[in-house]
Amino acid sequence: MLPLATAQRWMLAAVALAVPLSAWGAIYPTNTWLQVGPVALMLPLAYRLLRHWTVSNASAACMTGFVLLHLFAARWSYSFVPYEAWLGEGISAVFGSDRNNFDRLVHFLFGVLAMPPMVELGARHGGLSARMALAFALMFVLAVGGLYEIFEWSLTLSLAPEDAGAYNGEQGDMFDAQKDMALAGLGAVLTVPLVRRAGWWRGIAE
Repeated sequence: MLPLATAQRWMLAAVALAVPLSAWGAIYPTNTWLQVGPVALMLPLAYRLLRHWTVSNASAACMTGFVLLHLFAARWSYSFVPYEAWLGEGISAVFGSDRNNFDRLVHFLFGVLAMPPMVELGARHGGLSARMALAFALMFVLAVGGLYEIFEWSLTLSLAPEDAGAYNGEQGDMFDAQKDMALAGLGAVLTVPLVRRAGWWRGIAE
């Protein structure tokens, strides 16, 4: 295994610090630990994986950025992030509805931020061509999006109705899961030209 880059050590440290901050004062503590707990458990594994499958600092920053965004949203169980209180009620017009859409934003950004590291991993460690690395990254985003929705549904079967509704975050939308997956896919597709232009599969985007 190779030594972990200093910048990536700091990224892992930032995530480790964000874990207790996310749980501190959470409005749904049970749900928050369901969302925060896996991140805490994955930290030691992430350290080993980053040493075994090296990636550029830029790709590591994409992964770190998404995890920090997830921890930030988990503090309010996603559906209750008070962005209207911070930015004004007019912000709802940007999203086109009165629904709290922070969870939709996170799904979209998952597609955006997962593409660069997955393309780099596919090319550098999977031996894929640039085109195949892009296809691999797209399929990764779509597959993870679908598997997460299935996991989310199966987990809430064991929760109380109030906790299940808060954790799922569907907010009365029967097509919430489909829209979340679609937004992740859209984010991934829109990122393809940027990833191609940066030549991310060569690992040069530092």
